[in-house]
Amino acid sequence: MKARLPKTYRGLVAMLPPRPIHDEVDLANATEVIDRMAGFTLNADQEDYLEAISTFVEAYEAARFPIDDSRLTPLDVLKALLAEHGMNASDLGRLLGNRTLGTAILSGRRALSKAHIKKLAEHFKVEAGLFL
Repeated sequence: MKARLPKTYRGLVAMLPPRPIHDEVDLANATEVIDRMAGFTLNADQEDYLEAISTFVEAYEAARFPIDDSRLTPLDVLKALLAEHGMNASDLGRLLGNRTLGTAILSGRRALSKAHIKKLAEHFKVEAGLFL
């Protein structure tokens, strides 16, 4: 699919101009382009375009579908991120440097250390504060 995408920013803009999302049709169009680009090696123009389109989608979704995360615990956030990335307790343990650590953290027997939080934030590309 990616082969049919323009290689230049100008070509991508001609296909779908990056602009604020105003309705479900705009959202569907932008999401389709993001899906076509995601997971492929992109050149600098394609990366810039993908970032621009993604920013508009994120802004629309945050305004239209706000998430009340005030009741989420750090463990809830971690479990959701693991599920989103297809990871299990063993994967978490390997990420943190000790395979058995994942199960202990997910069961609540072990708390996240500052080093764990830093590693998780970097790996999942999220704010470290989500795990505090």
